[in-house]
Amino acid sequence: MSETVRRVLVADDEAPIRRVVRLSLERAGYVVEEASNGVAALEALRARPFDVLVTDIEMPQMSGDQLCWTLADDPPPHPLMIFVVTGRSDARLDEIENVERLEKPVSLRHLLARIAARLETQAAPTT
Repeated sequence: MSETVRRVLVADDEAPIRRVVRLSLERAGYVVEEASNGVAALEALRARPFDVLVTDIEMPQMSGDQLCWTLADDPPPHPLMIFVVTGRSDARLDEIENVERLEKPVSLRHLLARIAARLETQAAPTT
């Protein structure tokens, strides 16, 4: 039986944070790409399918919450789970389907566990 490869996009304007998250996700078996802001993340999400988006809120050009609302208004053609890592309490994000808010500081172990749990409940992608 072949195992499904899951694709994750990490959007954060701080390169060291993106790198640490990417390396942890890759060690867990995910294929990972990085985006330095919401605009770059949106371009990547429009260009290829991802299963998961992990995004910061505070980013230049397009913040993580703007990215979430843009995706809610015009969703990608494939299912996408969104994890927002933030120190802010924005109850409006809770209104968006498939968005889970994780409070900073979030441990990588907790992030990996939440992604795995959510992916386990989702049907495998047909890509």
